[in-house]
Amino acid sequence: MRRRVPNEVGIAAVLVLVVVAFSFLSPNFRTLENAQVLLLNGAVIAFLALGQTFVLLTGGIDLSTGSNVALTGMIAALAMSGGLPWWAAVLIAIATGLLVGAINGGLIYYLKLPPFIVTFATFGVAASIPLILTGASSVNVADPFFAIIGRGSVFGIPMPVILVAVAAIIFGFVLRFTATGVHIYAVGGNAETSRLAGVNSGRVILLAYALSGLCAAMGGLIVTSRLMVGYPSAGSGNELFYSIAAAVVGGVSLFGGIGSISGALLGAVLIATVSNGMNVIGVQSYWQPLVIGLIILGGVIIDTHRRQLSFATIFSRLRGSSGQPSGSRPVAPVVATAGPPAGVTSDPPARTPREPR
Repeated sequence: MRRRVPNEVGIAAVLVLVVVAFSFLSPNFRTLENAQVLLLNGAVIAFLALGQTFVLLTGGIDLSTGSNVALTGMIAALAMSGGLPWWAAVLIAIATGLLVGAINGGLIYYLKLPPFIVTFATFGVAASIPLILTGASSVNVADPFFAIIGRGSVFGIPMPVILVAVAAIIFGFVLRFTATGVHIYAVGGNAETSRLAGVNSGRVILLAYALSGLCAAMGGLIVTSRLMVGYPSAGSGNELFYSIAAAVVGGVSLFGGIGSISGALLGAVLIATVSNGMNVIGVQSYWQPLVIGLIILGGVIIDTHRRQLSFATIFSRLRGSSGQPSGSRPVAPVVATAGPPAGVTSDPPARTPREPR
């Protein structure tokens, strides 16, 4: 029986090595204050990666997450500036994120449009709406209770980290222990087979993109709450880039049907750690996309060849390489075959005449 190497083991090992390397390069990296900054910055990436995981598991992709962060954050700020309480503004922002995701899923499934084109178009639309509503100006948030989402803490644990942990637990349970999770993996693994098996593919795709919109809304609320200002250009940086990188590096397949919430969460922590570590050691910001791009490339290469990786093949290759001297090739055994030598033909055996009756 072949035992495949769990993706979470590899990403966890890489994360430990990265933490050790940055701790050795800079003592400031291993301080408690820097750890809090890392977790706070990684919370938004983690939420976007969790939402991207559901979409990737169905075989799609969501390019509108960054713009959705700006849209939902600005909607919350505008709602509070209009006199609504903070909790109502939060609900409106979450509903907006869900609506954007549901529109993406509906266009993809019912109109049979490519996910890349649909979400890319939504990216442009969602990015323009906050600029149109505010005239490209920021909106201040005056309600102090709204700051709890991005600045609050419980027993010293930042509230964004708690929100990410709760979401990861709920999403992980849904994927592993519910029929909906099975259907999500089935649609991503083979859409036609799942349809013949009775899976409602439309409902699954709508749910996946709606959850991605929900996670983007949570990211928008965290960003706006931390700054207490609604920026129309929020989320236009590397958020989309990092969310896809975190999911892919965490073992979520770009081809659908493979991945886990725990892997995506570890991938988000790894991406946040790399970004934070490069800032701490003084690496220029324009180097970070290069490094993250190489990480994505490595994750895609592993994703493409993951089916060839197993404990049995690794051990067999190790045994084969240790049993052979370096630079030598195995010699094929010579099998003796009966027959005449080369160049010599043999006459067919003579037939014995039948005896007369």
